Amino acid sequence: QVQLVESGGGLVQGGGSLRLSCAASGAIARINAMGWYRQAPGKQRELVAGITSSGSTNYADSVKGRFTISRDNAKKTVYLEMNSLKPEDTAVYYCNADVVRIFGQRGDYWGQGTQVTVSS
Repeated sequence: QVQLVESGGGLVQGGGSLRLSCAASGAIARINAMGWYRQAPGKQRELVAGITSSGSTNYADSVKGRFTISRDNAKKTVYLEMNSLKPEDTAVYYCNADVVRIFGQRGDYWGQGTQVTVSS
């Protein structure tokens, strides 16, 4: 089994910063792309940022220049550094990973989500 465990969410004032972490564990042979998604109340889940195994990144237009995604392959962990936070960044943030398991099965896995609330 594969698990993704997120941490680092919380309440912050507008203009502040937070750093999210997501650690993968289990029978993992390789992790391909990893990413962060978010879902605000009444809205669809959307991609915030993604990173390939080689480190190429992509971002939603709404967070470019403010958020930075990175990963530590040895620790099987992906991070999201969020700066200049705005109230509209308020959402539940989910970690996602494309994982190849030790016996070859490939799957798309999600974390449980972590709440980020930005006050105005």
